[in-house]
Amino acid sequence: MGTFLSLSDLAVNGKKVLMRVDFNVPLTDEGSIADDTRIRASLPSIRYLLDNGASVILMSHLGRPRGKRVDKLSLAPCARHLELLLQRPVTFASNCVGDAVEVLAAQLPSQGLLLLENVRFHGAEEHPEQDPQFACKLARLGDCYVNDAFATAHRAHASTALIAQYFPGNAAAGLLMEKEIHFLGTLLHAPSRPFCALIGGAKISTKIGVLNTLLDKVDKLLIGGGPWHIP
Repeated sequence: MGTFLSLSDLAVNGKKVLMRVDFNVPLTDEGSIADDTRIRASLPSIRYLLDNGASVILMSHLGRPRGKRVDKLSLAPCARHLELLLQRPVTFASNCVGDAVEVLAAQLPSQGLLLLENVRFHGAEEHPEQDPQFACKLARLGDCYVNDAFATAHRAHASTALIAQYFPGNAAAGLLMEKEIHFLGTLLHAPSRPFCALIGGAKISTKIGVLNTLLDKVDKLLIGGGPWHIP
């Protein structure tokens, strides 16, 4: 599975840590969070960083706004919910890049928390070639980078892949990411037999590579979830 740095490898005391999380949570029609599982999954990494003296700047996507601001896909409800879960203030930025955001990041106190607005409000998040500077602007906000968004780690997006190049020696996997990597490594290289894999989801185009890899490793492959139309 390759080597990577863990949170414990980073000297985070007194540093601003820019962390990619997955707050892509389902919302009700009223705009409240219907299921906070993904937010709760990020808490161990957030608490680790805060307990070790870091200030934490969180970034995530929510839904598919396709490069435009869509009010109903704002991460503001996630900021409010995170406050309740952690029982501490969470500052919310109305954008994820720009002068105002850089001021908020610079003024963030030790062990402070800042959640940036939906990175997919910018087209360059999903299509970095549209603005190669977008990842650089995000990177300016932190001293270290942590990726704890396992569900989006396969995408070559600005905040999940390109940004790491701006933190040589200071980019690490979060606790959730590390757990999933170790679990998959054991599963794919030394699984118990019989080995059955269940793959779900609505977008088959994003699963083809995974399916092809699994075919040579599993005894049975089950496909379910969203609307799969396979001829």
